[in-house]
Amino acid sequence: MFNIVLVEPEIPQNTGNISRTCACTGAALHIVKPMGFEITDAKLKRAGLDYWDKLDLTYYENIDEFFEKTRGGRYFYLSKKANKRYCDVKFADGDYLVFGKETKGLPEHIVFDNPETALRIPMANGLRSLNLSNTVALVLYEALRQTGFDNLV
Repeated sequence: MFNIVLVEPEIPQNTGNISRTCACTGAALHIVKPMGFEITDAKLKRAGLDYWDKLDLTYYENIDEFFEKTRGGRYFYLSKKANKRYCDVKFADGDYLVFGKETKGLPEHIVFDNPETALRIPMANGLRSLNLSNTVALVLYEALRQTGFDNLV
């Protein structure tokens, strides 16, 4: 099982879409607070449809708590500021794919302190970024492809 980590997500529809992707792929979803919305937000629920009861979901009060409780994990940090492409690494079952908030991404120190595991998605020069839920799906499905889509039909 892969682990999707959202650090301080801001847009409920993105988190709802990501939760649905996690449920459909068997990935666990980890949400690091604070969030820019309430978990009861109708937009979040609507985007996730009826998949909430099929989701492996864990909340953390802050990034320090997340790292403390997942110590020993293998983390990949997605950022447009990274040098390495997401398709140039070998993912393994249990990896944590860590994504930052929609407006600012991950804290720069995390990206720059981890150059071997900080990853980017190639895109046209001068554009800001892809949508967060699209980015999660793209990277997660590459990880699943590399591991043979185990347990998926």
